[in-house]
Amino acid sequence: MATSRASEWYRRALFDTEPACYWLARPERPAAGPPLSGEAEADLAIVGAGFTGLWAALLALERDPGRDVVLLESTRIGEGASGRNGGFAEPTLTHGVLNGRRHFPGELPELVALGRQNFAELVARLESEGIDARYEPSGKLEVANAPAWVPALREHHDALRELGEDVVWLDRDAVRAELASPTYEAGMHHRRAGGILDPARLCWGLAQAVRRRGARIFEASAVRRLRRAGAGVELATPGGRLRARRALLATNAYRSPLRRVRRAVIPVWDYALVTEPLPPGMKTAIGWKRRQGVGDVANQFHYYRLTDDDRILWGGYDAIYHYASGLRPEHEQRVETFERLSRHFFGTFPQLEGLRFSHAWGGAIATSTRFCLDAGRAWGGRVAWAGGYTGQGVGASRFGARVALDLLDRPREPYLSLRLVRRRPIPWPPEPLRFAVVELTRRELARADRNGGRRGAWLRLLDRLGLGYDS
Repeated sequence: MATSRASEWYRRALFDTEPACYWLARPERPAAGPPLSGEAEADLAIVGAGFTGLWAALLALERDPGRDVVLLESTRIGEGASGRNGGFAEPTLTHGVLNGRRHFPGELPELVALGRQNFAELVARLESEGIDARYEPSGKLEVANAPAWVPALREHHDALRELGEDVVWLDRDAVRAELASPTYEAGMHHRRAGGILDPARLCWGLAQAVRRRGARIFEASAVRRLRRAGAGVELATPGGRLRARRALLATNAYRSPLRRVRRAVIPVWDYALVTEPLPPGMKTAIGWKRRQGVGDVANQFHYYRLTDDDRILWGGYDAIYHYASGLRPEHEQRVETFERLSRHFFGTFPQLEGLRFSHAWGGAIATSTRFCLDAGRAWGGRVAWAGGYTGQGVGASRFGARVALDLLDRPREPYLSLRLVRRRPIPWPPEPLRFAVVELTRRELARADRNGGRRGAWLRLLDRLGLGYDS
């Protein structure tokens, strides 16, 4: 197709796009709750009402129904990464088996088993709590968009097979029969890789579940200070103070009130578009009958899926870090990235010419230097935390919540001796070195993609230092 015409398509598709997260910008979003006002007490204070904090509250109240649990959310329930992600719900705890094999080779089979158990419990809890998160157990389709990426996809397929996973290799014709794109060279359907859901509905449903059990949630209650107070802790917000026996920090990408957590993870901005609902003819043209979530194999990758009303969510590729871990509202919109995503979308599905995007947004995800969970405890067991899921938090956040809660309640649980929990990731360097390292790595990953995945000297050095990434 002519370059000028392609340019028309991707720019026209962004006209009148609403600058808001599709999941959150809907009338069924619950009204905001009140902030903390005055003095309050609790057995357990949880900072953050996203996935980790909400799961932690539910697990805490299941164990001890009489426990007084209070959640403090700086903005609104699910406003951060929990309500802004693509809704890919997967069993992995290590951001995929290849990343797990790189960082935890001796523990990988046990971590895979724990991930399966955690995910099965998550799905069961949706049913028992009546949470309508629109979960579809469709598995995941991974695709290679160029011949150079087929060996990497085959390596991932073989690693999953070695671990007993249910995966099917798809040649060029077979993968295009699943989803009709002229760019696909091979694919893999991971049939036990969970599925897709509505992340905002999951947050809202979990909030209802913990409130039914007696938990209190205060929104617009950012924690400005955390300090020791007698045998417990005290948390100060703009409108009040909360004294608690224990505190669980579920801030993830956002600034933690505990200093030692702040270098463990950094916020990286990810962006997504959502189309208008697919007309019947366009839906027929691309197939996608199994409705799998899709990811392509590259360092800078796209992820995409169908919503329950047959829109296409299309995100990824750019991962933007702002100096000094910047988290400003204006970072949620990035025209350059939206245009790049739109151009890639129509390059992948040229048969969808004329489709428009209805929503465009960005959100910060938390990443550690090993691209998965960071957890720990401090102050003699009075405080614990979990976060750093690097975009795989829909499933792994429940496990992170369990880890943080067990570090407070049951620190001798055998699984807490796993390297994933016991050994913290290497901290990110301070600024300005941090920004320089992240930007250099981002540029080198892009260059490796242009070279068919061949890693340059900088990426090979990171691999030798144990800081490399395999998704």
